[in-house]
Amino acid sequence: MRSRQTLVDLFSTFVQFEADAFRGWISDPKLRRSMEQLIKSATEDTSERFWVLYWHKSWHTQPTHLATNHITAYLQETCYWVARKMTLNLASRQSTADLFQTAIARISHVLKGFNPQFSSNLKSYAEFAFSNVIKDTLRQQQEADICTDWALLQKVSQKRLVDSLTHAGIDAQTIAAYGLAWKCFKEKYAPNDRGTARKLVKPDGATWQAIAQLYNAERSSQLNSKIVGSPDQVEQWLLSAARAVRVFLYPAPISIDAPLAGQDNTELVDFLPNTAQESLLATMIAQEEVSDRQMQQIQLSQVISTAIAQLETPMQEILQSYYGQQMTQQETSQLLNVPQYTISRRLASLKKTLLIALARWSQETLHISITSDVLSSMSAVLEEWLTVHYQPSDRS
Repeated sequence: MRSRQTLVDLFSTFVQFEADAFRGWISDPKLRRSMEQLIKSATEDTSERFWVLYWHKSWHTQPTHLATNHITAYLQETCYWVARKMTLNLASRQSTADLFQTAIARISHVLKGFNPQFSSNLKSYAEFAFSNVIKDTLRQQQEADICTDWALLQKVSQKRLVDSLTHAGIDAQTIAAYGLAWKCFKEKYAPNDRGTARKLVKPDGATWQAIAQLYNAERSSQLNSKIVGSPDQVEQWLLSAARAVRVFLYPAPISIDAPLAGQDNTELVDFLPNTAQESLLATMIAQEEVSDRQMQQIQLSQVISTAIAQLETPMQEILQSYYGQQMTQQETSQLLNVPQYTISRRLASLKKTLLIALARWSQETLHISITSDVLSSMSAVLEEWLTVHYQPSDRS
């Protein structure tokens, strides 16, 4: 993959695939003009890091297509290499292009979880976040692939069912009928063996009769409908509902390089939205904010360093071997003459101890509420800090 060199290219170009391989970079004219105008209007030289924080703050303050698309362009290489690595390392039936589209579509998830107060390295956090997005998607898709329609209907919630049917363009009255049929199905056909729930087979004739009878008994009071539901009709409703759920929850990825239907010379990327807006230079990150952030980063480093200094010597030796000398857990176990599983447990315990110290400092100093997204961000920052901290000075 040919690396992008200029700031304009970094924030305005997108990966093109050809036969699941990197083909080149495609430039979005509107994004290019946006970056060129902003850079030209800047009163001083600006760095890549400056524009990352600038666009992230713009998105966080008032999410727009412009800010989203600029950061989406910026993270193209990170997303591509994560997708490629996952394709090679995981037994996935999806291509690199498929996984790339799966991950990049969750760019808002990445932006929401990234906190510049912990680290200014968006690419490092995005690598962590994209990897989790792909793993979670593959897990869900595998679950959907091995689930029968009947098992999927047993697993789905009422809200997801209604959302799926609405997404499929089904009218409200029909959705109500499908929803009641689904409730009757859940009541009359529950698997006895939870171990085989994902392979749940089609109900037998007697069960369909019971489902239809319950539906007809409830429809007058719940639906105000005179339409009688036969067993065959109720079965077809539920099959349609299952298809809608499967499409809504586990959609097939669509490449932005794919030509539009009936327009062989037009691709989805040609229609990337762009919201015209006034120059955001007036709201650029103030110098005092930059100073505050730098001070917070110094404090963060001190917090982790202090927590490490309070560890027992054997624990510090593990950190030095694993991160400083870049040994594997097996090599570290041989060096310290302890079992490999002990090294694994101690590493997990060490990281938990340091993460707790970091979280406590964040609550007391930055007044940040600790959520799962914040903890994920902290964990990525901690891993990055340890790697850099123990890195030999000649490679820093």
